[in-house]
Amino acid sequence: MAKLSTFERRRRRVRTALKARAGGKPRLSVHRSGRHIYAQVIDDAAGRTVAAASTLDKDVRGTTGATAAAAAEVGKRVAEAATKAGIKAVVFDRGGFLFHGRVKALADAAREGGLEF
Repeated sequence: MAKLSTFERRRRRVRTALKARAGGKPRLSVHRSGRHIYAQVIDDAAGRTVAAASTLDKDVRGTTGATAAAAAEVGKRVAEAATKAGIKAVVFDRGGFLFHGRVKALADAAREGGLEF
């Protein structure tokens, strides 16, 4: 078996802990790249995405870049979409990313938008 990177080990550790305490709640998954940030609420039991938002959305694109402000906007939008779908409580899946900067800004904005985690 190939040796895993630090990022991949962290991602697996976070995902394992989430599955242990999820309790049937959907998962708010975050992916961050150098230019964009993506968030989606995933129902693992049904295997489908319930709500999603990113900096690639037409309303957000062009006005913001890879900043904490852009991440906060994505957090607000994913919270709105999840609330419309009838979801109030989620489990936050930061993936292999540290809870700092853009990831933290997205999480804080999602909380302000009405999601509980």
